[in-house]
Amino acid sequence: MGQTEISSLGKQIADRRKELNISQADLAEMSGVSLRTVNGIESGRANPSVKVLFEILQVLGLVITLKERVVHE
Repeated sequence: MGQTEISSLGKQIADRRKELNISQADLAEMSGVSLRTVNGIESGRANPSVKVLFEILQVLGLVITLKERVVHE
């Protein structure tokens, strides 16, 4: 995952968390990850494991969707 994708992911997580009126501390507690991890993901500084990402997204009611990447030859 590139830095642009990581930053975009963090922004989407932060936006959803704010939409649900959940603090970073509450999200950390509910998802079982540290506040530092939540903060790092939202700020685009952390590259979370799939497990950590799944735990956070589950609390936020979000899912991961995979799509085929188009490669130009």
